Amino acid sequence: MKRLWASVFILWPIVAVASGVISPSMNWWFPGAAQSPIGRQIDDLFYMILVVVTVVFVGTQIAMGYVLLRGARDTDGPGRASFTHGSHSLEVIWTIVPAGVLLFIALYQLDTWAAYRVKENYPMSARLAPVAEVTARQFEWRIRYPNPSRKFETLAQVDGWLRKPEPDDLYAVNEMHVPTGRATVIHLRTADVQHAFFVPVLRVKQDAVPGLVIPIIFEVLQPGPYEWVCAELCGWGHYKMKARLLAEPKDNFEAYLKGLEREQFDDGVSGRAGQKGSPGPAKPEGAAASGAK
Repeated sequence: MKRLWASVFILWPIVAVASGVISPSMNWWFPGAAQSPIGRQIDDLFYMILVVVTVVFVGTQIAMGYVLLRGARDTDGPGRASFTHGSHSLEVIWTIVPAGVLLFIALYQLDTWAAYRVKENYPMSARLAPVAEVTARQFEWRIRYPNPSRKFETLAQVDGWLRKPEPDDLYAVNEMHVPTGRATVIHLRTADVQHAFFVPVLRVKQDAVPGLVIPIIFEVLQPGPYEWVCAELCGWGHYKMKARLLAEPKDNFEAYLKGLEREQFDDGVSGRAGQKGSPGPAKPEGAAASGAK
């Protein structure tokens, strides 16, 4: 009976490692290759941590299997227990080694997270040309684009645009277009509770926190539609808070904005669509409020 239970506890780690080995071929893995440079760096961090954890897991399970098999040798009785007060040397080792590993991981990931999280490290050209402001609300995503003719020369002007919507801004709901092949900055906020902006294939995830406007930077490498979801439980409709991120070449992106401008500023009079003097579009409900701090 002892050998049976020893075999059970030895078998399950083998099954766990085997399932991890075959999981990529069974599509039990990432949702496709990362389609952003920062996503590839994050994947590298993931695999590095996976290797460290796997080595520790295999080592500890081998040690446990050895102890179980050694204890199972006594089939005639309970055997004689041996008592120990521990080993100071072993305690020092298993304290210093994990601390060293954690310190290595902390230092190794600094460059990646600094590029992703520290806005002072974002290219100034991207900071001065934000693609959109994204406002999360139960249970949809509202996108506000600066008018294609609007050019920001200072960060103060960008902050002013974020504080107050302009009459010529462009709006969309649950579908955001971005250009490929360039650093893209969007600004995330929420109009009610906490949400989370998550595009799995880009490995981009950021909480939308009430009272904060948070910049997010990423670069999409390949054109295409990508799934975009809320990754923070935000209420009864959380499960359906989905959207699309459409990445396309720069010319197509600019053409989309111009088409959106014509559509939203069309007053129905031929030849006046898109003119600055024509009446503006009806903004989505709550758009002005979502633009204020």
